[in-house]
Amino acid sequence: MKLPKELINGFIIFIAIGAYFIIMEFLGVADLYFLRLFNILFVFYGTQKTLKTNFNQGNTVLASNASSALKTSLTGVFLSILGLIAYSYFKGGEAYIKSLSKSFLFGGNPSVMNYSISLLFEGIVSAVIVTFILMLYWDTRYHTDKHGA
Repeated sequence: MKLPKELINGFIIFIAIGAYFIIMEFLGVADLYFLRLFNILFVFYGTQKTLKTNFNQGNTVLASNASSALKTSLTGVFLSILGLIAYSYFKGGEAYIKSLSKSFLFGGNPSVMNYSISLLFEGIVSAVIVTFILMLYWDTRYHTDKHGA
């Protein structure tokens, strides 16, 4: 049984984001919030890889490619949030989240689930934005009437 490319590339996004954050923590720079923003590059990479594969396979229908790209990025986001939840409980649960929330967007004392749900919403929005940006980039490669095909 062959796994769909959306799932494979979503898993690549998950592995890359997880490795990035573990390396940041190992180097002692996990508290630098601006470095956390670079994880979007991994979402771009995995989603771009899906769209490139679709194009190489001859799939040039804009709607199906947009769906495929969104599935890829959302898979990466959902797996990453599940990984964050597991890692948070491994590192001490609420105490670990309190150390993260000091240097991020949260005030007060968020729970692991509050923190994860907030990041899930942020991730979903990021996935939609990445999909939209990449579809604008790939739109000129698809054969439609507006491009003189």
